[in-house]
Order: sequence, then C-alpha cells, then structure tokens
Amino acid sequence: MKRSLVVALCMLVSMTCARAQPSASPADFRLAATCPPGFELSAAGGCLLRTLYQFYDSLQERGVGGLRTALPAQRDGFTPQQIDLGRYLFFDPLLSADGTLSCASCHHPQLGWSDGRPRALGMGGVDVGRASPTVWNVAFLHTFFWDARAHSLEEQAAGPLYAEKEMGNTPEQLVASLNANAVYARLFREAFPRDDGHITATQVHTALAAFESSLVSLNSRYDRYAHGDHAALSANELEGLNVFRSFVARCAECHTPPLFTNQQVAVLGTPEPEGRPLDVGAEKTFGEPRLKGGFKVPTLRNIAKTAPYMHSGRFTTLREAVGFYTKGRGHAIPPGVAMQPHWHIWEPDLSEQELDRLVDFLQTLTDETFSPPIPPRVPSGLEPVGTSPLPPALAGAAVAPSTHQGELR
Repeated sequence: MKRSLVVALCMLVSMTCARAQPSASPADFRLAATCPPGFELSAAGGCLLRTLYQFYDSLQERGVGGLRTALPAQRDGFTPQQIDLGRYLFFDPLLSADGTLSCASCHHPQLGWSDGRPRALGMGGVDVGRASPTVWNVAFLHTFFWDARAHSLEEQAAGPLYAEKEMGNTPEQLVASLNANAVYARLFREAFPRDDGHITATQVHTALAAFESSLVSLNSRYDRYAHGDHAALSANELEGLNVFRSFVARCAECHTPPLFTNQQVAVLGTPEPEGRPLDVGAEKTFGEPRLKGGFKVPTLRNIAKTAPYMHSGRFTTLREAVGFYTKGRGHAIPPGVAMQPHWHIWEPDLSEQELDRLVDFLQTLTDETFSPPIPPRVPSGLEPVGTSPLPPALAGAAVAPSTHQGELR
C-alpha cells in the first residue's frame, strides 16, 4: 500500500512536470538508419562491431597483460533503429516515476558514463548505497552490478527502472506512459516492426541494451601502442605499463587487457567510508561467506574520468586508489570480520615513483572517440539529462552520508 501511494504521487508529479515542458511533434524525431561508428551494418540489418582486436585469436598472449589479446564475445547485432531508440530512452526522465531521473542521471557521458559521486542518488536524493559503474564496454560483460547479481544487459536495465529508491517506476506505469506518447508509439513501431505495435517493457529493456552495447571504448593511446604505434606512450607511461604488467604489482591479473577486467568477483578488503556499515557485496548474491566483501573487478577503461573509486566511492583520486594495494594484505579489514582477500592481493611494497607511474599509465586508457551525442530533445518533452551545465555536486564533491539506503547497484 505504501509503495502504491508513493508511485501514485510520483505519477502526479511526473505528469505535472511533463505538462510544464514543450510538447514534441512526431515529425521532430527520426531514428538513425546507419550504425554507430565502429559498427558495420550486416545483410540481416544488424550492427556488428568491428575492431582491430578481432584480428587476435588468443585470450592470453605473452604472459600477464599481453598487448595483443583478443576480446571476449560481445553483444551486437541490434538494428540502428533499436540502438537510436535506446539513446532517446536513456536520456529521457519519462522512464522514472516522478520525471526527474533518467539512466543518464547516474551514467552521464560527461562523467565517463558514471556520475562523479561517491554513491549514486535515486529519487528524492536518496543514497542508493554504491557507486555508479561506467557503462563503457558493457557489451563484453557477462554479469552486471557490483555484486554480479544480473546476467544480461536487459536484466540490469530493469533493476534501477523498478527499484523503489532509484527510478521508482513499475512496468505497468512505464508502458502506459510510453504508449500514451505519440512520438514513442511511432518510434517503437519503427524499431520493432515485427511486433504488434503495443509498447512492452521487454522492448524497453531491449532498446536500452542495444544502446548500451554500442558504447565501445577501444581507441585510447594504450590501444594505439598495443597495435604497434610505439610512439603512442611516453617514457613515464611505459614505465607505468611495465609496473602494471609486472609479477610484483600484479595489476593485470585482475585488470586484464584489453577490457582491463577479468570479470571476476574479488575480495579486496577496501575500507568503507566513515560511518557506513560493511557492505557484504557478492556474499549476498551467491550465499557464499567466502565472498564477503567481494565485488566485481571494474574495468579501468576511462578510469581517469570516473572518480571517486571503489564500490562505495571511498577513494577520491587515482593515486589514493593505487596506493591502497601496496599497504599490505587485509590491512583495512575491520577487526573481528572474517574476510578472505583474493590471492592476488598481497604486499607489493611499491615505491612512490612506481605508484606515480601507475597513475600515468592509467590515464592512457581514456578514449571517448565514439561517445554518442546527447539528444537535445527527447520524445517526452522533458529536459534530457546532459543538456544543462553540470551542477557543482557532479564534479566529484562528496555526498553527505545517508542512513536511508536504497537498492544497491
């Protein structure tokens, strides 16, 4: 009953906000008929990824962190129209119950497709408990969320859409809002011509998955070096790469190129921010005490753009984050907590210079060449997230601790 009243109030607020915005004509919106950069249109009408890494046939090449290493299988084959429809949906606050949040609220293109906060904020500014992971290269992942509880992009998309403390919507209200919008009714028919013309939640999840699968970042200076351009990295950056790949630092054992993640869950023993209880992470997902405090190894792609770091935003800079790993195995685990750090976590005892060079190298993983344009308008008539200047809070300022946590990311 309480949730029904909250959703009803949010619906009223959402409709009021929508009426306050200029209406959009169906003629104002057209879905792309061509694939995004880096994709090729197949004879079947789907967009297939094309990258130099597809010329490599080994997932392990020349030791830890081998440069010419193949990519894992990726999600592709969505039509240009499905991808472009997903782009509109991703930025449209109509997808939230109160018309104030979109997917881009937590995954903003100007913030590395994260949100610049220690932890994401849901409806009403509620702290949802974990940081927003980037959506760059999610087409290659096989589990999602920090605790690996989702197994497809579609399942992941449904999580925040219907979480009461995140976007707060329901499948019924979502499809009702979209079916009542003449623009979306036409766009969904174009993107899903074989369906009966009635917008469904499954179509929404598919379109969001299609768009997110197009966010591919594989053209950084590191990539140019890996493909043979030996002038792409400076001397300091090369020194950092050597530290990264070394059997002393062992960074590449978990952050394996070219995705810079091995997609596994790892127990690191990172400290929680002051005043916050221990997050058990993947222990809850798998019912496995050995995974207490375990989280998915995040990609390091565009890591310089996605501060603060770790599942709870505990470290504000890259230098702090890399410094954590050289302070000793389990040094931050709270007294009395039975936690089993991953075997890669040990005591490398890196020097200050080596830590600095690691940071230099990590900055070479930045690539936003194929970041898609933010739509200046969305079919709901609401203001798409990303068209207004970023508030100061999104520049990495700390968010005050909240005792009211929502769904965990």
